[in-house]
Amino acid sequence: MNPAWLGEFLGTTILILLGDGVVAGVLLKRSKAEGSGWIVVTAGWAFAVMAGVFTAMACGSGDAHLNPAVTLGMAIDRGSFHNVLPYFVAQVLGAMLGAMLVWLHYLPHWKETEDRSLKLLCFCTAPAIRSRGANLVSEIIATFVLVFVVGAIFSKPVASNGLANGLGPYLVGSLVWGIGLSLGGTTGYAINPARDFGPRLAHAILPITGKGNSDWGYASIPVVGPLLGGALAGIALRSLGI
Repeated sequence: MNPAWLGEFLGTTILILLGDGVVAGVLLKRSKAEGSGWIVVTAGWAFAVMAGVFTAMACGSGDAHLNPAVTLGMAIDRGSFHNVLPYFVAQVLGAMLGAMLVWLHYLPHWKETEDRSLKLLCFCTAPAIRSRGANLVSEIIATFVLVFVVGAIFSKPVASNGLANGLGPYLVGSLVWGIGLSLGGTTGYAINPARDFGPRLAHAILPITGKGNSDWGYASIPVVGPLLGGALAGIALRSLGI
C-alpha cells in the first residue's frame, strides 16, 4: 500500500477510535465516564484529532488530512487532485475500523444501554433540531472554518514567523475543540464525511445488541455539508493566496 494512503487509513482509525470512544464513554450505561457532558466530548475529539494526525504522519502521510473535506479543500487550493480518491477511500475504511474497535471496546455496555438513539450517537452524528436546510448550513459553516483555518495555520506567512513549527497537530486539535464548543451544538459537528459515513456503515453491519436503524435519511447531510464547506474554503484559500 502507498505509505500516504496507509497513513491516512491508520490516522483516521485512531481518530475515530478515540473520538467515537469518548462519545461512547459519555453516553453508554455503566461506563465510568457516563454523563460527563459536552466539554468532555469536545475535548476528547480534540485530542483524537491530535493523535490521529501524529499517527498519520508517522505512518507515511505527510498531509495527515484524515478528512475528505480537508483533502478536497487542499486539492482545490493547490490545484492538484491526484490523491483525492485514494485518500477518500483510505479515510472511510479507517473510520469504519475505528468504529468497529469502539464497539469491541465497549462490548458489555451495549446491552446495558436501552436507548437506541444513544447507541447510534456513539457512531455518527444527529442534529439537535432536525431541519435539513439549517443542518446543512451548520455543517458547511463549521467545515469552512476547519479547512480555512487549517490552511491559515500552515500558510507561508505563519510558517515564516515560526509560529506553527512543530505545533501543527496541537493547533489543529485546538481548532477542532473550538469548533466543537462554538459551532457543534447544532448538528454534533461532523465536519468530516469519513467520520460520519464510515462509522454509520459500521453501525449498520455490526451485531450491536438492541440497535435501531442507522438513520440513513439524515446521512447525506454530514457528507454533503462538509464537502461543500471544504470546497468553499479551498476556493477562498486559493483566491486569497494563503
